[in-house]
Amino acid sequence: MVREAARRSPAFAARLAEAGIDPASVATSDLDRLPIQSKDDVLALQHATPPFGGLLADDAKPRRIFQSPGPLYEPELTAGDGWRWAPALSAAGFTAADRVLITFGFHLSPAGAMFEAACAEIGAAVIPAGVGAKDLQVAACRDLQISAYIGTPSYLNALLEAADQEGIELGIERAFVTAEPLPPSLRDALQARVPVVRAGYGTAETGHLGHECDQVDGWHVPEDALVQICDITTEVARTDGGEGQLVVTLFETGYPIVRFGTGDLSAWHDQPCPCGATSPRLRGWMGRVGDAVKVRGMFLHPRQISSVLADIKGVAAFRVVVERAAHRDQLRVELVAEDAPADLTDRVAAAVHDGLRFRAEVRLVDALPDDGPLLVDERTWD
Repeated sequence: MVREAARRSPAFAARLAEAGIDPASVATSDLDRLPIQSKDDVLALQHATPPFGGLLADDAKPRRIFQSPGPLYEPELTAGDGWRWAPALSAAGFTAADRVLITFGFHLSPAGAMFEAACAEIGAAVIPAGVGAKDLQVAACRDLQISAYIGTPSYLNALLEAADQEGIELGIERAFVTAEPLPPSLRDALQARVPVVRAGYGTAETGHLGHECDQVDGWHVPEDALVQICDITTEVARTDGGEGQLVVTLFETGYPIVRFGTGDLSAWHDQPCPCGATSPRLRGWMGRVGDAVKVRGMFLHPRQISSVLADIKGVAAFRVVVERAAHRDQLRVELVAEDAPADLTDRVAAAVHDGLRFRAEVRLVDALPDDGPLLVDERTWD
């Protein structure tokens, strides 16, 4: 795979050469010699050599092209369940008899499309709902007898609350949730209403990387991805059960994803799963590497905040605070104003919505720490 990817992708060939790796004689053990490639690294490549940073093979023809925050452009090359989520849905009990409400976005980013493809693979009907218009989604659940849900756990909780306000029983029998942590308190609340709730893990770049079984104790890693837990300092793969960055290699040569650092922390389980599966198992999400924070299923980076807010007239200083209330992420922009024009908070709220794709409360404050971070995460997961 590495040899073919190097032949097809100029940027990947250059990356191997810089690491002193000969693609003609490469072995799996050589992977640790290849520096981990972060999302920011890929973004820098794309800025230097637009639109795909030299990673896309000259003979590759994308079926669709997605835009993730950055912006980062991601080509879809494989038809069918290219993100490989169907096995995770099957493990959660999804079947061809289900009607599935997908509440991930279908606009620019790939989340909605990847789960739609997985549902098509197992033969389930899809309601491409996206996020928002909860009243219409509750009505659809009632009218169409929707039996399954895919989305974030917090949005499922919000749907259940909206249904309660309408006096409607959703009737969802199973849910597959991802893109944000599932703390025990929220899992308990959801399972009181939805018989089966299973969590999984993946990224927009890599697709499916792990899912729960009926034991609900960690993520089983699929066989079609090479997943490593790498030491934060040395970048060498760990096998001792210690915490490290989750690093991924996929077997696609048209757009090589090799030693891609997800930025998420995890560790290996050291005991076999009682379910009987022999696949390696991750212990779940343990935090982030670096400055990026995942909010409502999407990454938010300080550089994005700066690019959106730094040039707004009337803003002297700013920061973004992420909080969590009633199992929902809340975003607050704190501003120090130069002259506090009357429409400043409205302009900032509009800029955040348009540039970052988030709705946020905007609050004027007298001062902010001179050396404080632009992005502050005050959430707790319990």
